[in-house]
Amino acid sequence: MTKFPYVLVGLGNPGDKYTLNRHNIGFLAIDAVCKFFNAPRYQEKYHSHMSTIEVDGHSIIIMKPQTFMNLSGKAVAELMRFYKIPITHLYVVHDELDLEPGRIKVKQGGSDGGHNGLASITQHLGANYHRVRLGIGHPGHKDLVTGYVLSNFSKNDQNWVEPLLWTVGKELPHLLGQEAPKWLNHVNHKLKEM
Repeated sequence: MTKFPYVLVGLGNPGDKYTLNRHNIGFLAIDAVCKFFNAPRYQEKYHSHMSTIEVDGHSIIIMKPQTFMNLSGKAVAELMRFYKIPITHLYVVHDELDLEPGRIKVKQGGSDGGHNGLASITQHLGANYHRVRLGIGHPGHKDLVTGYVLSNFSKNDQNWVEPLLWTVGKELPHLLGQEAPKWLNHVNHKLKEM
């Protein structure tokens, strides 16, 4: 029986002007994973920055789509279909407005919740993939959302952003193939220690 790799995708927008945007926390988390696991330098494939790591006997493809957020699904779908990887092996890391800053939730399937990157992936592949939701908080009114997510994290935000990225970077690959509640308990415990 073929042993399929896992695919770990971070969502964000390419380009220096977006690097530290709240909307790019998925990219930042993927960069942290690559740092902790000494991943090879990114290569340009499937309209993405890509690398690979091996964790706990699993091969993991690391992916940062460079298509801009709204077209993320195009890049992800090309890779998934080429390697015939089942959608249950896809984990997408993204910013979540409806979670308090620094909180993490993991779920499989469901709606895109208005997130354009998730909507694009769902359009191309269906909804039954895993979402790793990194809370960035909500600005308070829907008219403020676009400016909020496309703004950089504030200095005060660094109090939770840095510990979150450190912990997620180190622990995220261990989520793949594991039970999400057990993993979340472990990660939350680590964050409380920091």
